[in-house]
Amino acid sequence: MADDNVSSLPHSDPPANSMTTAERKYSPEARRKRRRNLIILIAVVVAIVVGLLLWRYFSSYESTDDAQADVHLYPVSARVSGYVIRVSANDNQWVNKGDVLVEIDPTDYQVTLAEAQANLANAEATARSLNITVPITSVNSSSQMKFTASGVEDARAAISAAEKQRDAAHQQVEAAEANDVKAQDDLRRYKQLVDKREVSQQIYDQALATARSSTANVAAARASESAAQQFVQQAQSRLTQANANQAYAETGPQQVSSTKEKVQAAIADVQQKRALVQQAELNLQYTKIVAPVSGEVNKTVVEGLNVEPGQQLLTVVPLDEIWITANFKETQLKHMQVGQKADIHVDSSGRTLHGRVDSIAGATGPLFSLLPPENATGNYVKIVQRVPVKIVLEPGENRDRRLRPGMNVVPDVYLK
Repeated sequence: MADDNVSSLPHSDPPANSMTTAERKYSPEARRKRRRNLIILIAVVVAIVVGLLLWRYFSSYESTDDAQADVHLYPVSARVSGYVIRVSANDNQWVNKGDVLVEIDPTDYQVTLAEAQANLANAEATARSLNITVPITSVNSSSQMKFTASGVEDARAAISAAEKQRDAAHQQVEAAEANDVKAQDDLRRYKQLVDKREVSQQIYDQALATARSSTANVAAARASESAAQQFVQQAQSRLTQANANQAYAETGPQQVSSTKEKVQAAIADVQQKRALVQQAELNLQYTKIVAPVSGEVNKTVVEGLNVEPGQQLLTVVPLDEIWITANFKETQLKHMQVGQKADIHVDSSGRTLHGRVDSIAGATGPLFSLLPPENATGNYVKIVQRVPVKIVLEPGENRDRRLRPGMNVVPDVYLK
């Protein structure tokens, strides 16, 4: 009841200054001012946050529009000359590695291979025959040396015996000559005596017969001496021949070595002929020109064309091996490293492919040109250089093969 009475009592009016401050604090103008300040504060905070986010976003990657798709082109050329009898691939046709693209007439190379194989068989037969003669020559050489050594000894013995016979014959000649002198002297004495009739005719006749016999004995002894001398000469000739045979036999080791060298030469000839067979087989294989890699074909050859070794016939573009060559400014490479992720925006299709930095070139692009710049001459103007960066695609990114070499792309390399 007391509370009710109190609440029912009339309120007293506040002071004038106090009413003015409250009205000023909660007036519409003050509320609008506070709202405006709050909006400005929120806007500033949002701007700062957005600025930070944008700064972090734009500083998290580097981008360039100086980039193209790149690939190693595989030129396919002929390794042998000949007449093209078949072309199995058309322009822009997809071929797999190992597919036969062009065939050259193999007839000439088949004939060359057959000739090389025949020469090889002949060389192998020669080498086998010479290899067999080595032990035969060795055995013959050893036997011949023993035989000639005994022949020399026999010849020397024969000379010694012949000389002894000659000496004996000479002594017989001397004895016969002495007997003949005595017989001739006796004949002269008996001749004088028979003329004087001091001895009988019979005794003279005996003396005459003895003288003639002694003369004949001298002639026979001289003939025997001459024959003995010829035997000595013949024995000496045989010794000379035996010495020659022995000297020839002593060359047996050299003959064996020569035969072995001939065998080695024959083996080398076999190896040479075998190499020619292998070359002929390779040339026969080269008549079928195959794709070095899988890719699309760009051909310049037609059937009926005569080609020469080294003549380019086709070009294979391996679309599965495409990478990106991005020429970044040198100022963009501060934080760029191998292995960083990258998004590649393709101009032709509008697609975004994924990849990673594979490597950074060892020099700027102008240094690889035919005429690199020489900054040491003339007036120098500093120009920001570009460095090629190789970006490889992740597996399966270009499975449809719509990205072709030479197409323009825009890569974004994420640095963080």
